[in-house]
Amino acid sequence: MVDEGAGEGAGWLGVDLGTQSVRVLLVTADGTVLGSGSAPLAGRREGVRHEQDPERWWDALCTASRAALGSAPPGLPVGGLAVCGTSGTVLLTDGSGRPVSPALMYDDGRAASEAARAREAGLAVQDTWALPKALWLVGEYGPGLRLAHQPDLIVTRLTGEPPPADSSHALKTGYDLRREAWPEAALAQLGFPERLLSDVVRPGTRLGEICAQAAEATGIPAGTPVLAGMTDGCAAQIASGALRPGSWNSVLGTTLVLKGAARDPVRDPTGVVYNHRAPDGTWLPGGASSVGAGALAAHFPEADPAAMDERAAAFEPSRAVTYPLVSPGERFPFRAPEATGFVLGDPGDDAGLWAALLQGVGFAERLCLDYLHHLGAPLDGPLTFTGGGARSPYWNQLRTDILGRPARVPEQTEPALGMAALAAYGVSGGGALAEAAERMVRVRTVLEPRPGRTAAFAEPYARLVDALRDRGWLPGPVAAHALGRLNRDTSGS
Repeated sequence: MVDEGAGEGAGWLGVDLGTQSVRVLLVTADGTVLGSGSAPLAGRREGVRHEQDPERWWDALCTASRAALGSAPPGLPVGGLAVCGTSGTVLLTDGSGRPVSPALMYDDGRAASEAARAREAGLAVQDTWALPKALWLVGEYGPGLRLAHQPDLIVTRLTGEPPPADSSHALKTGYDLRREAWPEAALAQLGFPERLLSDVVRPGTRLGEICAQAAEATGIPAGTPVLAGMTDGCAAQIASGALRPGSWNSVLGTTLVLKGAARDPVRDPTGVVYNHRAPDGTWLPGGASSVGAGALAAHFPEADPAAMDERAAAFEPSRAVTYPLVSPGERFPFRAPEATGFVLGDPGDDAGLWAALLQGVGFAERLCLDYLHHLGAPLDGPLTFTGGGARSPYWNQLRTDILGRPARVPEQTEPALGMAALAAYGVSGGGALAEAAERMVRVRTVLEPRPGRTAAFAEPYARLVDALRDRGWLPGPVAAHALGRLNRDTSGS
């Protein structure tokens, strides 16, 4: 463990293994960014399948970490690092931690039949979760191999040996966070190979230290502690500081993730909302939608987002209503593997469609919050926007107007910042995670809904809710609850 003096003057590294890039941040304990780096990633999509080559994660990390450390003050000690990955992304490795399969990404939907089997065995899993994908991989590649979550592979390279999984990434592989154990009876019923799964530790647990080979490749000093991380959604939540009960973080990246804090787990019989557990024992309920900024890239791959935002301001609301799914299947605020994106009405031109996509994501975000309210989740704390979408001032204000409640935007909206805060928390050995995060988080902007704008979006939101219900995807009681909240002040609930 780093001594207290070194920790106070150290930089902390956060690593974010995203869908489109690897991001690394080097920050101080008070949130000052000393360096950052990124390197792109590419995947393969075919129908419901989405894969990446896991070897590219390491190459990208080496590039990004050297860039982040390149501007650090000479002699700055690195207190520690933690790694987050996309939730539900898994692969198979051999006994040494080398990949033997492609990585099945967070939204890969090829294991629907395996998911149905898991639900029959009493496990509340969704089709794209890691557990059914693990069953699919074993069927393809046979027993005798080990399952690895996305960060596990990187930590293996960093420390030189396969680590235990962190409980945050293990959640979608079926790990029971209340009992802090694998559901052995259900897994045996499903025919899980006995040695497929690794041991599990809480986030913030020390996993090892940077080995000499990794130090040479990444530029991270040998001996730097490596702490167990959390999923990218949880990492962004830490970066937002939304860790006290009733607080929520909306992470708008390729997809949309909402994460909150509660004293007790939020119960959802459908399994759409699930609960992570923070290393200090508090609960982090939330869910991940398949809508998000990925729809903009899919429809307008060459667009200048700032220029399109400026044009979209003339369409409030747009003449069209969208549910902006890029690939089939929705996970939150309802589970519908057959769901597909759609456009109601004629947007008129590219600017109108861009506006409809932006607003469609905002409507989905509102429906997520309405569903959480339906479940009785605490919503009376501050709402924070993070993720790549939070770089757009126009979109931030638009979402605030649609939601009808204030929102905060931190200076840094990167999940990598959350991993730096988790590393600092883990090395310190105690206290509340919220306190460590709040020391690093700096709020840049506080947004308020513009007068009259929330009401202007009520009719198109109602049209979308009706359309989702009529297609059989959104349950009737949930639709009724969302429509019943249209004319109420939801800023404090």
